[in-house]
Amino acid sequence: MRRLVVSVLTSLDGYYEGPGKDLSPLPFEDAFNDHNLGLLRSAGTLVYGSTWYPANWEHWSAVAADESSGERDREIAALVTSSDSLVVSNSLSVPPDAPWASATRVVRRDDAPAELARLKQGEGGDLLMFGSATTWNPLLRRGLVDELVVLVGAALVGDGSPLYTGARAGLRLLGARVLPGSQLVELRYDAAQPQG
Repeated sequence: MRRLVVSVLTSLDGYYEGPGKDLSPLPFEDAFNDHNLGLLRSAGTLVYGSTWYPANWEHWSAVAADESSGERDREIAALVTSSDSLVVSNSLSVPPDAPWASATRVVRRDDAPAELARLKQGEGGDLLMFGSATTWNPLLRRGLVDELVVLVGAALVGDGSPLYTGARAGLRLLGARVLPGSQLVELRYDAAQPQG
């Protein structure tokens, strides 16, 4: 069986976006991309919300086309732009002539839980989702998220989009470590087999 793994960077006070959905106040560090590459290497399908998908594709497409990009970033770009993608959205459509059309499917929000449950029964790498709390929060509440990876950075943002909204969700800690050469703390939780 495949797993749905969600990875998100948050400030110490629990925001994954700053005020106005601005990402610039977040405590990004170079180790963030090292971490993401490790997850991408184990992924078979990338899962997105409709806001994050086009921005992520455009960013990594530009990195892939930039000959001055470093080896790590070029590998991330290759994985992001070649992996199968599932976008959860009621509004996004993929133009048939878009460069990502052949590897991308869009499912409506109401249909996403059943589709993800179906994909999890198959074979292949993990289903991997970065950020997009408005998309993964409902999936976690429905028991579809297997592992939640939270990177906590050394900053207080004060306002923005909270990591989680909704009823209490129990988790079981799998591991905690400081990412090498950084101040980012990686907290890994089993969301499928929570503690009380």
